[in-house]
Amino acid sequence: MELIFVFVAFLVVSLSQLILRNTYSKYKEIEINSNLTGKEVAQRILKANGLDDIDIVEISGELSDNFNNSKRRVSLSSDIYHGRSIASCAVAAHECGHAVQYKVGYVPIKIRNILVPFVNIGNTLGYIVIAISLAASLTKLFTIGLILISFALIFQLVTLPCEFDASRRANKMLLEMGLVTDDEHDGTKAMLKAAAFTYVAGLMSSILQVLRLVYIFSGRNRD
Repeated sequence: MELIFVFVAFLVVSLSQLILRNTYSKYKEIEINSNLTGKEVAQRILKANGLDDIDIVEISGELSDNFNNSKRRVSLSSDIYHGRSIASCAVAAHECGHAVQYKVGYVPIKIRNILVPFVNIGNTLGYIVIAISLAASLTKLFTIGLILISFALIFQLVTLPCEFDASRRANKMLLEMGLVTDDEHDGTKAMLKAAAFTYVAGLMSSILQVLRLVYIFSGRNRD
């Protein structure tokens, strides 16, 4: 039974990554009519939202794109930064969507930031506490360990609306600002939907991991 949890978690995450890679491979080959690079798309969206103070930088890796509010920086991977494709347009707009969330005071992203230190502490101590509780069959200690690692679950749960909302904002801005055509808009939606599924898969995987730990502890107590 324990292996089932591991296998299902691996399957869900692998499937989400496969869908994202295939979708990305498809849309990074389709150029947008505006011929704008990901950097230029980001510049236009940020300027339109009064966020000219945010830097746009190029980073290494593939789909390693992110927004850092404390540094006021949108970081785009090379293919997205220089790319003139539907994929580069969608990803760049998505990261700008996070910047807009901070500007308008989007509540879920505020909650996510508050949870960050608790997640870091919980992940470090949680599994140590659980390992000790499993070795000593201490129910109360196991419960404490679960509570600690549950901060990561809550963080992932709060992350979902943040990611979906950033994609919603991105798609809306791309269309309203005329950065993509109606046909291209279908592509940006497909790209961002595939990316969002990876966060859903990550949450599902974490839940399965917690259930696996509960199953292991329950089994040892029965023995």
